[in-house]
This record gives sequence, C-alpha cells and structure tokens, in this order.
Amino acid sequence: MEKTAIKNVFVEGAISPEFIARSIAKHQSKTGIGAHDIFLGQVRADEIGGKTVTAIDYSAYEQMANRVFHEIKETAFRDFELSCLHIYHSIGRVNTGEICLFVFVSSPHRKPVFQALQQVVEEIKAKAPVFGKECFEDDSYQWKVNK
Repeated sequence: MEKTAIKNVFVEGAISPEFIARSIAKHQSKTGIGAHDIFLGQVRADEIGGKTVTAIDYSAYEQMANRVFHEIKETAFRDFELSCLHIYHSIGRVNTGEICLFVFVSSPHRKPVFQALQQVVEEIKAKAPVFGKECFEDDSYQWKVNK
C-alpha cells in the first residue's frame, strides 16, 4: 500500500449534519464500494456531582494528534479491505446533543466495514491525544475521562 499524506482531522466546533450528508453523498460516484459504516460521537448531558454537562471544550496538540489519527487509519487499511476511511474530530466547544466525532468507513463488502469501524473508534479513544473539558451550567468545568 502506498503511504498517504497526514491530513488534518479537526473541525472547528460541532460536526454538522450537513457536513456528514455531504461526505456520504461524495461517495455515490465510487461504484466499487458496496458497504459503508458510520460512527457518530455525540456530547452527552451527563450529570456529574449534581451538575449537568452542557458542552465539551476539546483541545489537542494538533500536529501530534493528526499523526496518531493517520497511524490509526494506516493500520485499518493494512488490517482490512477498505476503499475509504475518513475521521473528523471536533476542536473547540461542542454543546450537548451535537456531534464531536465522525468516522466513515467504506469497503466493497460489509464485514470489513463493521470490523474496521470498531477497531478505529476504540483506537481513537485509547490513543488519540485529544482532551475534553466538560463544561457545566454554572460555568465550572472538569477534564473528561474517556470511558
């Protein structure tokens, strides 16, 4: 497989439904694809210590994080028969109910997309140096712990 360039995965603020729809629509002309799978991470209104999360403010050392995302993608292409794999992650403030992570996997067949998507999302959670401050309604915050 030919090495690909490191791309910037970060989107300022929430990832809009329109952005997601445009991404999907761009793949209609790729007629060798037979299956897609999508993961959408959404900010939850968790209650922590009697306070409700209203947003998460994401930050990252973007150059390092983009390299990690690139390595995750390269591993998925090595491990599975994929046509496309796109990762987008929010940077900055994302309110509850909004999308903060969009992973889109395509393949000629369905099984590889299911397997690849799960691997990619788990590796993002375990390895990507992206940090979130959970913001509460009283303007206090705490650093988020990935679960």
